[in-house]
Amino acid sequence: MAMRLGAIADDFTGATDLANNLVRSGMRTVQIIGVPSAEELSATDADAVVIALKSRSAPVEQAVEESQRAAISLLDAGATQIYFKYCSTFDSTPLGNIGPVIDALLDTVGADYTVAVPSFPAVGRTVYQGHLFVADRLLNETGMRHHPLTPMDDADIVRVLQKQTMRPVGLVNETMVLAGPDAVADAVKRLHHAEGVRVAVVDTVSDEDLYTLGSAFSDLPLVTGGSGLGLGLAASWSFTSSREAERLPVAFGAQVVIAGSASRATQGQVDAFIQTGAPSFAIDLEKLAQGVDVVEEVLAATALALGQGPLLVYSTRSAEDVRAFQTRVGVERASELIESTLGQIASAFVERGAGALLVAGGETSGAVVNALGISSLQIGPQIDPGVPWCAAKSNGRLIHIALKSGNFGQPDLFTRAFQTLDWEDWP
Repeated sequence: MAMRLGAIADDFTGATDLANNLVRSGMRTVQIIGVPSAEELSATDADAVVIALKSRSAPVEQAVEESQRAAISLLDAGATQIYFKYCSTFDSTPLGNIGPVIDALLDTVGADYTVAVPSFPAVGRTVYQGHLFVADRLLNETGMRHHPLTPMDDADIVRVLQKQTMRPVGLVNETMVLAGPDAVADAVKRLHHAEGVRVAVVDTVSDEDLYTLGSAFSDLPLVTGGSGLGLGLAASWSFTSSREAERLPVAFGAQVVIAGSASRATQGQVDAFIQTGAPSFAIDLEKLAQGVDVVEEVLAATALALGQGPLLVYSTRSAEDVRAFQTRVGVERASELIESTLGQIASAFVERGAGALLVAGGETSGAVVNALGISSLQIGPQIDPGVPWCAAKSNGRLIHIALKSGNFGQPDLFTRAFQTLDWEDWP
C-alpha cells in the first residue's frame, strides 16, 4: 500500500505524539529521525511516515530549510498529503517557527491555502473563538507564559500566527464546525476566495470536532496542527483501530527516567516519583556552570541503584531557576549544557544495561535520541494520551524508549510507565 500521509514534526516528542495517534487509529506508521532521502522513504512499507526534526526553537532559516527538505522527500516518495505537526500549545519563538514553516510548505506543496488545528482535547488543549485553552485556562494564564525557550503570552492563535506570516490568517469558528464537514470545507474556501486567507485557524473543542475536521480536510495537500487532527484524518480514510499494530518486542534491562523539561507537569511527575522513595538524582546546575564532570558524578551515585527498579535522573527545575541558570551562562549555552549532559548520561546508562528509558521534554528527547544514535522508532502501546512506548535500535541493541512532551502525562506517569511493557523478567 502506498504512503497516504507524510508528516513533519518540529520536535521528537511531538513526532511520537502524532505517530501514537496514527497507530492507535490503525495506520501502519514509521517515525524517522532527521530528514531521510526519498529512496529511504520509498523502501518503507507504511501508511504514514512521521519525520522528527528538532526545529521548534532552531533559527528560522534552519527550521524552514529542514522542513522543506523533509516535505520534498515525502512528496517524492509518494505521500498524498503533508502534515506539519507542532505542539498543541502552539509555542514558538516570537519570529516563528510555525508561521515561516507554514509559508515555506505552502510554496513547496503548491497549495493555495491550509488550516491550523492545534487542538488535542484528550489532553485538554482546545480552541474556541480562535483562543487556545489548556483545560479551563487560557494559554497565557498557564505555565506556558513563563516557558524558558518559547514563552506564550497570547492565547489568540489568529493574532499569534498573523505576526509570524505575511499571508492573511482567518478563523473558522465552532458554529461552522458544528454544521459538518462540508460546511467547514466550504468556509475555508470562502475565506480564501473572498478575503485572501491562506491559513485558517479552526475552532476545535471535542473529539467529535476532530473527526469532522478529518473529513473536511482529508484531501487538502497540506494540513497543520497538533496531533489530534491525525485521529480525524485516519478515520476519514477508513482506517480502524488495531491493538496488534501497537505490539512491541519484550522489554528487558534496567529502567531509567531522564527528565529535562521545566514544565509544571514534569515538575509534578518528578515530585511524585521522589515521594515514592525510589532512587533519584538531581543534576546540580551550579556544578554544570562551573564545568564539573557531572556525568561521572551521576554514574557513580547511581551505580548500585541501576537495575533495581525505576531510577530517575533530572535537571527539571522551576522556570525561575532555569532563567537564573540562563542568566549565568547564556540561554543557548544553558540548553547545550543540559541537553549534552542528559544525552551522555542516557548513553552511558544504555551501555551499562538500561533497556527502557522514559525521557521527559522535547529538547531533552532530541538530545537523548541523537546521543543514542537512534534513526527510527517503532510505535507501541500508549502510557498516557500522547505518550507511547517505542522500540528502537541503539548501536545495534534493542531498547524501549518513551519520549514525553514536558506538558503531557498524569502525575504518576514515571512510576506507572514501565508496567505498560511486557517484560522478559519483571523486577
